[in-house]
Parts: sequence; structure tokens; C-alpha cells
Amino acid sequence: MKKKLFLILSSLCAFLFLFGNGTIKAEKTYQIGTDVTYPPFEFANKNNQYVGIDIDILKAIAKEENFKVNIKAVGFNAAVQSLQSGQLDGVMAGMAMTDERKVKFDFSDPYYKTGFVMAVAKNSKINSLDDLRGKRVALKTGTAAADYANSLKDKYGFTTVTFDDSDNMYNDVVNGNSVACFEDDPVMQYAIKTGTKLKIVTKPAQGGYYGFAVAKGKNQELLKKFNAGLKKIKANGEYQKIINRYLSTKTVSEQKSAKSSSNSERTFWGLLKQNRQALLQGLGETIYLTIVGIFFATIFGIIVGLLGIVPNKFARGLSTTIIYIFRGMPLLVLALFIYNGLPTLTGVKIPAFIAGVITLTLNEGAYTAAFVKGGIESVDKGQMEAARSLGMPFGKAMRKVILPQGIKLMIPSFVNQFIITLKDTSILSIIGILELTQTGKIIIARNLEGFKVWTIIALIYLIIITLLTWLSNYVQKKMK
Repeated sequence: MKKKLFLILSSLCAFLFLFGNGTIKAEKTYQIGTDVTYPPFEFANKNNQYVGIDIDILKAIAKEENFKVNIKAVGFNAAVQSLQSGQLDGVMAGMAMTDERKVKFDFSDPYYKTGFVMAVAKNSKINSLDDLRGKRVALKTGTAAADYANSLKDKYGFTTVTFDDSDNMYNDVVNGNSVACFEDDPVMQYAIKTGTKLKIVTKPAQGGYYGFAVAKGKNQELLKKFNAGLKKIKANGEYQKIINRYLSTKTVSEQKSAKSSSNSERTFWGLLKQNRQALLQGLGETIYLTIVGIFFATIFGIIVGLLGIVPNKFARGLSTTIIYIFRGMPLLVLALFIYNGLPTLTGVKIPAFIAGVITLTLNEGAYTAAFVKGGIESVDKGQMEAARSLGMPFGKAMRKVILPQGIKLMIPSFVNQFIITLKDTSILSIIGILELTQTGKIIIARNLEGFKVWTIIALIYLIIITLLTWLSNYVQKKMK
């Protein structure tokens, strides 16, 4: 029995040793940023799952090389900035490998060759670059296609306007505000295939290559894994299967069937029904972010506001300075500074949700501090004088006499600030928080129904804000 037990334990140890040093390895998880509004390379499908050429290639490589990826849907500009600040390990977002980008990023082997095309409205008379003189052209911020267009504008005499996402860029051309837009060839073809009312009028020009990017000199192990995995999926045929999945030409019957199916899903009710789960999740994140943000903003605002009324010059000066700085700084700039700027300075990563809460705390807290200070100062000065003449110390007089009257004046402002904070959360989509506005962008990237989706989201905001406004009016009546 002892010999058998010894043999079993020895075999088990040998098994664990071999597999621990061989086939079974600890899987490392990398934080990868992407656009998720750039079909067919990255977008969310109708089940709200991230798919596309880039996403599928990355997951196939991760499977081959035994590592995991956590996809961060932050948008192209935010992804690039977050990679520079160390918030992300890599970026895969249809990113062209330009000389300017190679200065700050290390790229993988190229995984896709592309070219830039010009598209115009279906009924447009613009047929070539020569027809653009004196006209306006729409571009997407930060893209290689935009760089290509900007290199041509002096030669062909056109002006440009930029947008943060493809849907707004396309709509600017469809609505006639701009006469053309520039986009990567496969992206433009996919948009037209899914119903965008544009047509391509130029051949693909200045072909470039897409690459997976990491910060300069960092995450070289991840880069090696990517290159090794890319060779493997090209050799075993998985790469071509992924490309065909998104860019193959369907038969006529398949196209008619898909179009018939998609038409019912493109009505207001169809879009709401199809995306209700994603919209509810986005709304839940918005409300949660608002509640947490207003909670900390209220605490911060009360402290700063009270500092502004104590009989101390330094405390009052500090209160005034804090209110001035954070009330005067645009929320968008503050969010980007906290999420991307601070990690660059400190080397410490800040999760997007935490960065959002800090942003709301500072910005909304500054406004809260201003009306707390104003509410206390609006109480008649004679109240404090009367309390002090009765022998009350400053602190007790403030707590027992002034604050009860001041709070009565502040409560409606607190409710209004809650409404403002709810609306301000939409700006935090810039740092990738998946709240209601960011959810809308992801849905639009899939179906390009910008007007209908934004109408649905606007109605959701309007209903919630209306309910909060009624609450505010009710509180004000009660306080009177």
C-alpha cells in the first residue's frame, strides 16, 4: 500500500511538474484599446459583443499564444492617448503605421493592407479631386485618411471639417454640409453595404498597412507574441477565414434576405427592441456614475463651501481658488487630464470609472461649493450677530442658527445639481466609460442609424430629467 501510494504521489508530482513547465502556462491578461466604431474592423454586433476583423484576429492570436485580452472600447483618440500614458498595454484599431506614429509607438508586423478613397452623396456631381476646389470635405479626427486628405487640400483648394466618429462624418456629406469625405477603402465599402447613402468616386490611393501598437520600448513581449501568433493564423488559414467573414461578397439572394431582415430592425421600435439590453446597461452605468459622483461632489462641495465662510483669510482664499479653477475648467479637458495626464506624470494607472468619479467630484463639487457658500452668505448677517451676542461661539452659532436656514435655501440647488451631473456624465464617454452616450455610439457604428438612435437616447435622458425636475419643483414647494 505504501509503495502504491508513493508511486501515485510521485506520478502526480511528475505530471504537475511537466505540465507546469510545458503546455500549461499562466495566462496573462493584457488591456487592449480599440475604437469599436470602425466597422468592419471593430464594432459591436446586435448581441452587443465586440467583433470585427481586428477583434477576431486579436482573439485568434491570443488563443494561439496563450494569453488573454480585455478589450477597452474607448475610441481611437482616447486609445492612443491612453497607450501613451500607460493606461493600456496595446492598441488595435485599424491603426495605419505612419512615420509620425512610429516615433512614439512600436508596431507589429503589418496585418492588413489598405488604401484611401473619397466618397460623395449618391446624387452628387463630384467625380474627382479636381471638383473639390472651393468646397468643404469631412474627415474623421486622427485617422490616416484624414492626414492623406489634408496633404491634398492646398493642391486642390478645399477646406476640411473634422468629426470624432464615422457616422457624423458620413451624415455631414449625406446632408449636404460637406461634398465629400475620405475613408479607408474597406471601411467605406462596408458602410455603403450596410445602407449609407454614399458612393466611392476614386480608386484606393496611397496604400498603407495596419499594425498592432504598443508604447515605444514597452510591452515587447506582447509584440513578439502578436507577431508569432499572426504567422500561425496565416499559416493555418484562420486569418483568411476572418477576412472573408467580413469582406466576402454575398450572393444576391443572401443580400436581399439580409436587407429584408435589417429593414424591420431599423425602425424606431425595431432599434429599441434589438438594443434594449445594451441601452438599459448604459442607462444603469449613467445613473450609478451620477449617484456616486454627486455623493462625493456634495461632500467635497460642502467642505470647500464652508471654508469660504470661516473667519480665516487663508481658508477663504483656498475656497475661492478651488471654485475658480474647477468651475472654470471644461469638463472634457479635466476628464482627459485626470485619465491620461496624471498617469503620465505619476506612472499610476487610473481606471476609467474612478477617473470619471474624480472628474465629477472636482467639477460638480466646485459648483456645489459655490451655492453652499452663497446659501450661507444669503442668511441675514444679523442672525450671526444675534447668536454671538447671546454668547454662542462661532461654530455653534453656525451649526444651530445659520446652517438650518442656509440649507433650506440650498436644497433645490442640490436637486438641480443632480440633474446637471446626470447630463455631464455623457462627456465622460471620451475616456471610454460605457454609459448611455457611449452605448449609443457603439450601436450607431453597427447600423449607422444615427438620427434614430440619438432620438431614442435623447428621449431616455428627457424622461429621467423630467422626473428629476418634478422632484425639484415638489421639494421647492414643500420648502416654501
